[in-house]
Amino acid sequence: MISSFSSKTIRLLSLLVGAILVSESLFAQTDMQLELSPNKVNLALRRTADGLLRLSGDSTSRIPAIEQTGPGVWRVRLERPFRYEQLPGLLQSSLDLFEIKQPYDVAVRRCEDAIIDLGYHQQDFLQTKSVACQGRDLDESCHFIEISFLKQHAKKPFWAGINGLLILILSGVAGFWIFRRQKSVSLPPLADDEKDWLEFGNSRLDVSGQQLIHGDERQALTFRETKLLKLFVTSPDQLLERDFILREVWADEGVLVGRSVDVFVSRLRKKLAVDLTVGIVAVHGVGYRLETGK
Repeated sequence: MISSFSSKTIRLLSLLVGAILVSESLFAQTDMQLELSPNKVNLALRRTADGLLRLSGDSTSRIPAIEQTGPGVWRVRLERPFRYEQLPGLLQSSLDLFEIKQPYDVAVRRCEDAIIDLGYHQQDFLQTKSVACQGRDLDESCHFIEISFLKQHAKKPFWAGINGLLILILSGVAGFWIFRRQKSVSLPPLADDEKDWLEFGNSRLDVSGQQLIHGDERQALTFRETKLLKLFVTSPDQLLERDFILREVWADEGVLVGRSVDVFVSRLRKKLAVDLTVGIVAVHGVGYRLETGK
């Protein structure tokens, strides 16, 4: 009788979990609505470029095709000089016009070597209506205006959270029932030298051993270099502000010196140069980002 009851209970729990998962998939469509429209991004950047050129007295130069260089990353090439302080307002108004709501970073890169001359985060402009380095001269060479949209997901409805809780409870009940009837299978423990490794690009970071490994090449790291690289590796392709980096890496010293970030980033760049799939990119006046190409 008990066995029959247990079997029926498990079947009922399975049906309930299945129904909840179906409802979760319906809610997940809300996230899909946040996908960027390439056409809208194209038009917004083209409008921005046109406005910058016109404000500089140029109404005839051709605007090259907008390029998508990676997931969520677009850029437009401007051969003629423009005023950097006019960029944030023009870009934001263009994105608003085409109803593009995702947060973003902006980088102004030199065409010849892709080095960032200027850049900012959307929140800088929205909060203060100004950005770092506004008013500084921008050389008159060719530049790319690059916009990188940050990942964003729609907030799930209230019922989606309840569904998740129900799945957790029901799964726990089912798991407990199965556990009582089956022998537990122990997974082999990780080897001591594999417990504290982080993989990124074509490299690995041995945190406890303070080593950067690329193929057969091993490079020794200092304690602070290891701590800083671990922070970047655990936040790939995310812009980390300088103040945040200082707090996370140097807070234990008591005295926070902004120059320390630049010095240690420079050291890591040299050691990461052997791995062409990754790189630490500076966003002027904001912070740094570890680009992994994913």
